Amino acid sequence: MTNEKHSDTQQEAKLFFSRFLLEWYHLQKRDLPWRRHRNPYYIWISEIMLQQTRVDTVIPYFNRFIEQFPTVEALADAPEEEVLKCWEGLGYYSRARNLQAAAKQVKEQYGGQVPDDRDAVFGLKGVGPYTAGAILSIAFNRPEPAVDGNVMRVLSRYFLIEDDIAKGPTRVKMEKLAAELIPEGEAGSFNQALMELGALICTPKSPRCLPCPVMEHCAARLAGCEASLPVKTKAKPPRPEERLAALVEGRGEHAGRVLIRQRPASGLLARMWELPHWPAPPAADGGAGSALLPEAAALDRLRRSMSQAGIHARPEGHWMAAEHTFSHIVWTLQVYRCREEAALPLAAERRAGYTAAADPQAAEPQEPALFDSGDAALDAADRGALRWISREDMGSYAFPNVFLKLLNSYFDEREQAGD
Repeated sequence: MTNEKHSDTQQEAKLFFSRFLLEWYHLQKRDLPWRRHRNPYYIWISEIMLQQTRVDTVIPYFNRFIEQFPTVEALADAPEEEVLKCWEGLGYYSRARNLQAAAKQVKEQYGGQVPDDRDAVFGLKGVGPYTAGAILSIAFNRPEPAVDGNVMRVLSRYFLIEDDIAKGPTRVKMEKLAAELIPEGEAGSFNQALMELGALICTPKSPRCLPCPVMEHCAARLAGCEASLPVKTKAKPPRPEERLAALVEGRGEHAGRVLIRQRPASGLLARMWELPHWPAPPAADGGAGSALLPEAAALDRLRRSMSQAGIHARPEGHWMAAEHTFSHIVWTLQVYRCREEAALPLAAERRAGYTAAADPQAAEPQEPALFDSGDAALDAADRGALRWISREDMGSYAFPNVFLKLLNSYFDEREQAGD
C-alpha cells in the first residue's frame, strides 16, 4: 500500500470512528447523575471519584458528596474529617484530600468558580492530564483529549497500536490521536463516548465486537488480535506484609467500647482511624508472607507491642483475618481480641500520644528496634492518637474500609450475643 493510499485509509477510519461513535453515544449513553447538568464542580467531583473505581460504586458516593458539599466553597471550608467520612469506603483517600486542597485553590484564586483555562485547571492539586481534559471538554466543551486506560484500550484496538500503553511516549501519542478525532463542537460528548465504549463494549477481556458501532473499521478485529491488545507491561505486584492487629475491648468506664488510633498527618491513610496494629516478625522457620506465627508467639509479640505503645491490655486469642490492598503493599491483618487491663487515661473527647517513656527499672529491657518495620511512615503510624469508641461513635471517625468492616463485625457479634 502506498503512503498516500494508507493515509487516505487512515483518514477514512478516523472519520468513520468519530461519526459512528458519537451517533451510538447519543442513542445508548447511560443516565448518570453527573451527565444531567454541565456544572463544572460536579463533573470534577465525578471524574476524581471515577478514578480506579466502578461507576456503580461511585453513584451513591457522588450523590451523598454533592448533597453534603454542594459548592466549591462548601468543600473548601469543611473540616477534613467530614470530607474523609463522606469518602469512607471509596478508597484511595489521597484523592479526597487533594480534592479539598484544590477546592481551596479554586475558592482563593478563582472566586469559587472552576476555571475554564487549561493551565489553571492543570494547576489544581490532584488534577492530571486525563482529569483536566475531562473537565475542560465535558464542562466547557473545549477540544481537549481525555485519555485514560479505557480510551487507550479502545484506540489501541481500533488503530492496531502495539506500543506499550504503560510508557509515557505512548500516552502522548494517544493524546495526540484522541485530539485529532474530536469532532468540532462535540468535545464533551465525544470524550464521554470514548469512555462509554471502553466501559461497556470494548472491555479488557472478551470485547463485545458485534454490537460495537465502529467494528467495521477496527484494525485489531480485522487482524484477529483484539483480545491481545492493548500491550501493557505488568506492574510490579504489591508487597505482602503480615501485621498483628489488636481489638482491645474496654472495661469499667470503657465497657462496650473498643480502642482505635489515628494515623499520622501525612503518608499512608493520613489522619484516618484504625485498630492498632504492628508488623509481624518472620515465622520461626525464617519464612514470611502469609505464614502465621504460632499462637503463643503472636500473643507475646502483640502484648509487647501494645506495652511499648502505652496500651495496657492482655491479648486473649485470634479473632479473624482480614486483608487491605494498596497499590504497592498488601496488609494481611491477623486480628486478636484483647482485654483492657487497667483504665487508660483516654476519654472519648481527648487525644493522647502513643509513645511510652522507657522504664529504667523494667525487668525486661526495652527493644525499640524489634518493632522497626523499616518503613518510617508505618512506624510513625504505630504512635498515633488513641480513642475509645462505641458503635454510635463510629459516625464521627473516618476508617479505611477494612477497619470499618472489622468494627461492624465486632459490634454485630456483640449485639447478637446480647452484650
